[in-house]
Amino acid sequence: MARLGENRYGKSRVRLSRITRHGNSHGFNEWTVQVLLHGDFESSFTAADNSRILPTDTMKNTVYYVARGSKAGTIEEFAKELGDYLLASNPQVSKASVQVSEKSWECMRVGGSAEPTTFKLGGPEKQTVMAVRSQDGPWSITSGIDGLTILKTTRSAFTGYIKDKLTTLKPATDRIFGTCATAKWDYSLDAPDYAGVRARILNSLLKEFADHNSMSVQHTLFDMGKAALDAAPEIARITLMMPNLHHLLADLSPFGQDNPNHIFVPIDEPHGSIEATIER
Repeated sequence: MARLGENRYGKSRVRLSRITRHGNSHGFNEWTVQVLLHGDFESSFTAADNSRILPTDTMKNTVYYVARGSKAGTIEEFAKELGDYLLASNPQVSKASVQVSEKSWECMRVGGSAEPTTFKLGGPEKQTVMAVRSQDGPWSITSGIDGLTILKTTRSAFTGYIKDKLTTLKPATDRIFGTCATAKWDYSLDAPDYAGVRARILNSLLKEFADHNSMSVQHTLFDMGKAALDAAPEIARITLMMPNLHHLLADLSPFGQDNPNHIFVPIDEPHGSIEATIER
C-alpha cells in the first residue's frame, strides 16, 4: 500500500529587475526568486483534488505584486516580505521557503566618477538568501555568496600528503590556487544589518585569501572562515565550499623549452572538492 510522504511545490526561476529612483541617481537590482510551499496538499496528490492548491503561476504574479510595494533594501528583507504575504494569504500552507539570488550590478565609474544611472556587472558571483518560516514561527535566514571566483599565483603549496602505489601527484611548494567559492552563513540575531554583515564577510574572505600562506585548500578555507566569524559577530557559523580549480604546468620539453612556473593549462574537471562549516 502506498502513502504520500513529505512533499512541497512552488515556482522556480522567477526573474525580476527593479529600479529604485533617488532623484537623479538610481539603484538597480536583478533577482531570481524561488518559492516552495509545504502544507495540506495531500488531496491533490491522492484524490486529484486541487481545491487547496495555489497555482504556481499565481506565485509568480505574487513575486511581482509584493516587489511593487516593497521597501526592502536587501534580498533578505524581500524574501521575508514575500514569505509573510504567502503565509498570511494561504492558511493551508504550513511553511514557506523563499530563495533569492542577486546579480552583482554596480554603478559604472566614468572618468573617475560614478555614473548615477549606468551600471556594469561587477563579477560572476551572486548574493543569495534562503528564508524559511512556518505559520506563527520565526524566520530562519541563511545568507550567502555563490560563484566567488578568486585566484592567487603564489603563496600556495601542497606537500606532506599520503603517498601510496596509486599516487602520481608531485609535491608543490609554489602553485596557482584558484577556486569558485560558495559561502553560506546563519545569524545569531533576529534582524541584523544584512547588507553590512554581507559587506564585512566578503571583505574578510577576500583579504584572508590574499594574505594567507596556504598549505592546502583546507588550511586556507578554515582561516577564511575564522576571519568571517571575527568580522561579523552577528553570525553563528559559516559554511564554505571551495573547489580546487587546477592549473597544470604545461610540458614544453618536446619543444626544447623549459617552463619555470610560467605556462599552465587551466582545467575545471575533474577538480578537488573541499567544504567545511566553521562555528563559534
